[in-house]
Amino acid sequence: MNIQMNMKYVSAEENGTMNHAIFYPDNYEDLPLMMYLHGAGERGTNFEDVYRYGVSMHIAEGKIYPAVVIVPQCPTEYVWDNLVRELKEIIDITAKEFHIKPDRICITGSSMGGFGTWSMGLTYPNFFSGIAPICGGGMAWRTRNLCTTPVYAVHGKKDPTVLPVCSEMMVDGVNQRGGNARLVLLEEGTHASTIIDAYAKMDVVDWLLAQRRTDMNPVPEAYLN
Repeated sequence: MNIQMNMKYVSAEENGTMNHAIFYPDNYEDLPLMMYLHGAGERGTNFEDVYRYGVSMHIAEGKIYPAVVIVPQCPTEYVWDNLVRELKEIIDITAKEFHIKPDRICITGSSMGGFGTWSMGLTYPNFFSGIAPICGGGMAWRTRNLCTTPVYAVHGKKDPTVLPVCSEMMVDGVNQRGGNARLVLLEEGTHASTIIDAYAKMDVVDWLLAQRRTDMNPVPEAYLN
């Protein structure tokens, strides 16, 4: 590995829930905070596994993001959807420590992390400046919760693992409820190739880090009639 950003590692024993690392450049004043959620294959206790894909892989290769980046590791017996409260607590603690402005907190994730990204946005509907779920999906009936949160989703048309309709339903739901959600479908994208391309060849992270939340008003929880 060739990690160039500063790193603060917190073990599950210290945290009480999960391993996570915080990466930050030398000068982090007035930078946004971004959380990256990995996929199902990186769960466990060996933190080296989180560097296989996505934002964390690029950090391991030496990329310096203009942000404070949180990379948690999901315990083996859970998925991110089970851990939204714990993830939010890590974000809150980190934001306070690094003096992050409340309008500059965003989240992205791939595969299981894409589902987790949707879940975090749905659970905390007036919190994130933007969300970018890659090859994910979620509870489309709750998408009214995201009517004030910008969304940039990416999915591969040839993804056999998580079908593209999972993203389509979520994005359509947000937009039908007056929100601002964008979906890019990669014509030749498989599951793995879409995750790789989204973070290496597209403007997903640049877009995400440029967002600022303008509406902090509560959004009522969506419900079924």
